Amino acid sequence: MSEQAIVSSRLEHQTERLSQRQRTWRRFAKHKGALLGIFIVAFLILVALTAQWIAPYDPNKTNLRLRGASPTMAHPFGNDDIGRDILSRIMFGARVALLVGITSTTIAVSIGVMVGAMAGYFGGWVDFVLSRLIDTLMAFPILALLLTLSAVLGPSLRNVIIIVGVTFWASYARVIRAEVLSLRERDYVLAARASGASDKRVILQHIVPNAIGPVIILASLAVGGVIIFESALSFLGMGISRPTPSWGTMLSDGRDHIRNYPHIAIAPGLAIALTVLAFNLIGDGLRDALDPRERS
Repeated sequence: MSEQAIVSSRLEHQTERLSQRQRTWRRFAKHKGALLGIFIVAFLILVALTAQWIAPYDPNKTNLRLRGASPTMAHPFGNDDIGRDILSRIMFGARVALLVGITSTTIAVSIGVMVGAMAGYFGGWVDFVLSRLIDTLMAFPILALLLTLSAVLGPSLRNVIIIVGVTFWASYARVIRAEVLSLRERDYVLAARASGASDKRVILQHIVPNAIGPVIILASLAVGGVIIFESALSFLGMGISRPTPSWGTMLSDGRDHIRNYPHIAIAPGLAIALTVLAFNLIGDGLRDALDPRERS
């Protein structure tokens, strides 16, 4: 293949990708639910970043005179079983939820993309070994695996992020592997190989950018699930250590008082539900925008 043909193939592929991105964004912008999800997530991020300034009270300050107090103007979400302001703890808990959800998902996607791309691109014994590793990890019940690793490493924010990140990558690896298998024989990949590009460059610059679409959709939908798993670990006492505000620990605190003080559990439960809903709406919008059947 001549140098001119290789350059022409690259330029044509880049132009096609740019046009496709523009069409994808227009389809996404028409999805009202996805835009609502982005607004909710942006609001939660803003609250998490500014919680120390906008929270009305210290989230860990107790007031025994207000134990289990119902919502009032001074405390819109009420107080928990030892008198802490629930609204302030919800605000600070948003930091934990978003940090774990987004960071753990990023770690999982990074590992999954690397493993899946290598398996699909090289094939042979590399594909066999990595595929068996993926199958083995996916065979374990996720919650049981998370609880086991949490018991070994101990409950802390850092450990929760690492544990979730290194146990959720298998599904991304499987998706990327399937995409790479269909892309590695495309003309632009063959042109890159013919020009002398290394395997690393071909994978990172030509294959992964074109295979990442389904993974982005899967990741956006999975962030909500990660937040639920973090809340479950904290609820069971294996996640975020007290007194750090966490929606899961807040649910756990409200469990024993659900009949007398239901608002202690209702507020963090609604926060989790709203956050998961927001990420699911974004995922639905991305799925519709990146659907090949919608491309024109």
